[in-house]
Amino acid sequence: MTALARAELTLLGRSRATLVTAVAVPLLLPLSVRSAIDGMDLADAGLTVGTVILPAAIGFSLLFAVYAALTSAYVVRREELVLKRLRTGELRDREILVAAALPASAIGLVQCVLMAAGGTVLLDLGAPPAPHLAVVGVLLGLVLCGALAAVTATFTRTAESAQVTSLPLLFVSMLGSGVAIPLELLPDRLAAVCELLPLTPVITLVRGAWTGELPASEALGAVAVALVWTAVAVFAVQRWFRWEPRR
Repeated sequence: MTALARAELTLLGRSRATLVTAVAVPLLLPLSVRSAIDGMDLADAGLTVGTVILPAAIGFSLLFAVYAALTSAYVVRREELVLKRLRTGELRDREILVAAALPASAIGLVQCVLMAAGGTVLLDLGAPPAPHLAVVGVLLGLVLCGALAAVTATFTRTAESAQVTSLPLLFVSMLGSGVAIPLELLPDRLAAVCELLPLTPVITLVRGAWTGELPASEALGAVAVALVWTAVAVFAVQRWFRWEPRR
């Protein structure tokens, strides 16, 4: 698995498009939403610019550095028969998928740590009152985004179409999971629906780590929603993941 992960990291570095998606896009998007956040009425919701931008930045890292990049990687390796050849070796199916996901997950984790450290300093947030929530949220996000990437790759035909098939989850997560618009600013009924989206628990936990105002019951509920989505995604991968090229 270590050798496979190292090879995947080398291939990731050779793909300029994937590298830009994984590294540059998550770092630039938080800057693009700053002006929109400045116009929001955050005080009534008990939020600040920092407690909105920092979770958004971590969400962007998970979506682009892990989910989008890994979806393309799975599709390319499948179409090039790499995954099929690996199944003839000693590694089991889940070990192949996990090893292939390690480089993108590592990049996402490093970005999340850098975002947290930079946001704490640049946004005057200070140390989070509940850092364990941020740790749990990021780890759940890494696993969930990796599993969802494998699910998306299942019905994606080519590397080019991966940029299209990954868009629905990207847009839904950015608009409805509290990444670009905090759920506290949405109508109650709409917010209740958005709480069930895949990435919402991650953003809720990360934001709660810095606000310190997330009750234990809501934190456990968020963890439960993330675990349910992860279990569904893992089941879908085990049941329908394609190892042969889609032709």
